[in-house]
Amino acid sequence: MPIFMMFGKYSSEALKGISSERTDRAVEVIKKHGGKVVSMYAVLGEHDLVFTLDFPDMEKALATSVQLNKLTGIAFTTSPVVEVEKFDKLVGEAKDI
Repeated sequence: MPIFMMFGKYSSEALKGISSERTDRAVEVIKKHGGKVVSMYAVLGEHDLVFTLDFPDMEKALATSVQLNKLTGIAFTTSPVVEVEKFDKLVGEAKDI
């Protein structure tokens, strides 16, 4: 299944709702859309949260991102990722064009 990175940014309202129960509900939303949590981190800097998630397809990742925003008030940016080995191969193929 494709891997996606989700980058979250707290609003002031979203900060008020931080709890392990809300995190559990978020994981349930991810699973409901066929996703699997690879990792979840709180981070410092531009983003407050970084999730690595495994989804069946982009549509499921998008639906999850929107539903998590509605549930938590956290603004998520969702990006598909590709393994570096595969990226290198794809770039190598593009050079032949």
